[in-house]
Amino acid sequence: MNKEVESLLVEKQIPEGFIKVTDQPVKTLTSEQKVILNRKGNVLFNEGNIEGARRIFITTGYSDGLIRVADKYVEQKQELKALKLYLLAHNTRKTEPIYDKIAKTVSMILQD
Repeated sequence: MNKEVESLLVEKQIPEGFIKVTDQPVKTLTSEQKVILNRKGNVLFNEGNIEGARRIFITTGYSDGLIRVADKYVEQKQELKALKLYLLAHNTRKTEPIYDKIAKTVSMILQD
């Protein structure tokens, strides 16, 4: 295991700017680094640290992880947060119900 990546996995040592929040995964990560980070993200997710897992999955662009986090957001009635992650994961099947819900809400507001 790469010592630099290993040190990043200790949560308190991850620099604040390391986890990015833009729409594209970090392109400078090696495949090995992505695997290690995704494993850490899976551990965090399974421990209930959904936000920590989300940050890692966005960084690596791991679509399965993004979808699992988004599903948790849907369970928590946070559909807009979920929508962003579904879009990042390119999962149109799960975005459509959220779009429908938004459209119905806007229609109700406009009718009043």
